[in-house]
Amino acid sequence: LQAMNDNEQDWMALRPQEPSPSQCCGSGCKPCIYDVYEKELAQWERAKAMQDKSLLMGKEEQSNNSELNPDTFTAFSVSSVEQLTEDTYQYKFELPGNSSLRLSLGQHIVLRGVVNGLEVQRAYTPISPGNAEGYFEVLIKCYEAGLMSQYIKTWKRGDVVFWRGPFGGFPYQPNKHGELLMLASGTGLAPMIPILQSITDDEEDETFVTLVGCFPTFDKIYLKPRLQDLARYWNIRIFYVLSQETSLEELPWSYQENTYTSHLSEDLMKTIVNSCRRKPFALICGSSAFNEDMTRYLKAAGIEENSCFVF
Repeated sequence: LQAMNDNEQDWMALRPQEPSPSQCCGSGCKPCIYDVYEKELAQWERAKAMQDKSLLMGKEEQSNNSELNPDTFTAFSVSSVEQLTEDTYQYKFELPGNSSLRLSLGQHIVLRGVVNGLEVQRAYTPISPGNAEGYFEVLIKCYEAGLMSQYIKTWKRGDVVFWRGPFGGFPYQPNKHGELLMLASGTGLAPMIPILQSITDDEEDETFVTLVGCFPTFDKIYLKPRLQDLARYWNIRIFYVLSQETSLEELPWSYQENTYTSHLSEDLMKTIVNSCRRKPFALICGSSAFNEDMTRYLKAAGIEENSCFVF
């Protein structure tokens, strides 16, 4: 009987752990972490029924073959860490040889971290071009109390980090929309950058873009040099909405005419939509509260839901 119990305990120790809700990034990934769990659980049940542990050997949780994969986590090493603002960092990861993640526009990848024995997963959109060779870059804001942030803050050059993907994405096609209106709050800028870059890199793409970046203060605008470069193109306009700045006089003159000191309100949205050169298709990325507000303001400005995409 004791042997029976020991055997039962052995099997229970091998049973896959059900993910906690915090491990699901909520972005509608296929497969979701829950799908992966269901698959592993079925494998475990089959092995247990047949009392054959070797059936679990194929359980590959992590792979080191350096190919990004939606089902398993792949190891990538951190090649540089750059602090952009007091709480936001740009991390660069190495890709072997001249390989590329081959992401389509706006796709995100999922990071796995273990903090105090708890596994956490979060989705991030690389800001490097999807076909960048030998590296990819991610923009991450660290929160004081965030579990994942505690893990990310420890990263240094040479550390190995696990990612899987890609998932999601905005099915962008050159010249399909007359004008894109990008509404980004904070790190919501991330999925917009590769799309902007692909438009400016393609001489045949004549899509107009109006990007509205919402930040608390001028100091907290990310990637200023990159945005300034993009704004030099004839078809790209960039506005900033700074909720905690009181006056424009302190800002460099090159920013004064395209910056608003306020929140992005319904009235300001109407002004911006009316200034667009063609009827815009809107891309929105920020917190869920920001996304809801923007969808509502756009509707008030005459942009219907079928002309919006929320990351």
